[in-house]
Parts: sequence; C-alpha cells; structure tokens
Amino acid sequence: MISLRTRARVVGSLFLLAAVTAIIGLFLYNPVLQHADYALQNDAQQTRIATGAFMEVLLALSMIGIGVGMYPVLKKLSETLALGYAFFRLLESTIVIVGMLALLTAVTLSNNLPTSAHLQPEAHLLTTRMLVALHDWTFLLGPNTALGVSTSMMSFLLFRHGLVPRWISALGLVGGPMIFVSSILVMYGLYAQQSAWGAVAALPVFLYEMSVAVYLIAKGFRGKPDQPSAVQSHLQPS
Repeated sequence: MISLRTRARVVGSLFLLAAVTAIIGLFLYNPVLQHADYALQNDAQQTRIATGAFMEVLLALSMIGIGVGMYPVLKKLSETLALGYAFFRLLESTIVIVGMLALLTAVTLSNNLPTSAHLQPEAHLLTTRMLVALHDWTFLLGPNTALGVSTSMMSFLLFRHGLVPRWISALGLVGGPMIFVSSILVMYGLYAQQSAWGAVAALPVFLYEMSVAVYLIAKGFRGKPDQPSAVQSHLQPS
C-alpha cells in the first residue's frame, strides 16, 4: 500500500498532467475546430491532429488516475461521494474520448476526400462539420458539466475535513457549481463556450485544480503523521 504522501504527490502530478495535455490538445486541434472547410483541403495535418488525440488519451488516463487515486482517501470520509467522484471522473474521460474519435474521423474523411467533382465533396464538408459539432458538445459536457459535479463533490469533502487549506477547497465549492451552471447556459445558447463569459466561469475551477495540484505535491494532505488529528485518523488504513 502506498503512503498518503506518495498518493498525494501522484494525484497532484496527474492534475498538472491533465491541465497541460488538455491545453496542448486543444491547440493542436485548432485546424479542424476553426476551419469548417478543413475536409476540402489537401494538406490535412494528420500528424498534428494525431498528436492532439494522443494528448487527449493522456488527459483521459490522467482523469481516471485522479479518480482512482483519490477514491481510497475520500472513501474514508464518505463512501457515497467518493464513488460519485470516481464515477464522474470516469464519465468525463469517456466523453473526452468520444470527442477525440469524432475529430480523428474528420481527419480520416479529409484524407479520403474524393477527387472527382461529381462525388460531391460538399457532403464530406457537411459530415466534417457534424463531427466538429459533436466534439464541441463533448468539450462542453465533459470538461464542464461532468467536471462541475465531480469538483463539487471533492471540494466539499476537502473543505469539510480540512485536507487542504480552506481557501483552496472554497475555490472548488465556487468553481464546481459555477462551471456546471455555465455549461447549462451554453446549452441554451445564452453565450458561447469559448467566450469571455465562458472563460470567467472556468477560471475558479482551473485555479482550484492547479492549487490542489501544487499543494498536494509540495505538502500532501493536511495533518502531520506524528501529530494525529481528526482528519488524519479518517485517513488511516482500516
């Protein structure tokens, strides 16, 4: 059984890895996401998109790893919320994989674009637009809706039992519901996900995850092993 200190470092590192791979993946996907006529271009950047997909594979594995890594810790505090947290991290990673498959399929269509005019390349363009739209929805439902629920669960337990400084868990208590509500407003078309309002809604949960990552790597869960506290007693192996 790994120690709490090691577990904290692993989980913190996975939070950082998830953030870095998400940002790089989105940047590499830009040719498909920003150019609707990508399917009609001959210079499909397959290597770039494949690298973006690999980043999202790492992102999905990181999110699953966070859920698995936190489960034994959160289970000592609330088995129901611990299971819910692991489930929503798994759901989020599954949705990310669906979006990744949609973009890889768009690239495959681009590489197999018919050369004859009568083969209606417009149909390929329409299909690609549908696949990009599917990716956009998965980007909303995974890293926004599902993330909002899981963040609320974890930050509630962190705040209640003081496993990290209260200001960090308070960021999660604000950021989780905030990004969840924002995703619903985007669904109703009140504003675009990639907009100023969307960025504002995502900022607290981003700061929360980065703060948790840095704190767990640097200091681990609060409570000194040589000075057992109520928190530490929760985390002792049963």
